[in-house]
Amino acid sequence: MKKNCLECGEPLVGRVDKKFCSDYCRNAYNNKINKDANNLVRNTNNRLRKNYKLLTELNNTGKTKVTKRKLLDNNFDFNHFTSIYTTKTGNTYYYLYDQGYLPLDNDFFLLIKKE
Repeated sequence: MKKNCLECGEPLVGRVDKKFCSDYCRNAYNNKINKDANNLVRNTNNRLRKNYKLLTELNNTGKTKVTKRKLLDNNFDFNHFTSIYTTKTGNTYYYLYDQGYLPLDNDFFLLIKKE
């Protein structure tokens, strides 16, 4: 019984359990299958990258204050961060890798960098 490549339909030659005729077909097939999951991860990583870049640009001293308006004007997305740290005093810091921010009063944010 002849088997065909799951991607292109070409006849398979070689091992009995072979499913694809080449690495290209194997990758193309798996990329189609995982397209939705890959898009979610790609979009999330892109958003995290943009947020991180903005925090890095605004916080060039390691510790600075900015307004919420300044972050929003630069399309900062408060829904995407990599970790949360709550201090003993109850302050909650949101981090994007080593760049963090702490919500303050009057729509200000303290930007900090972990050392």
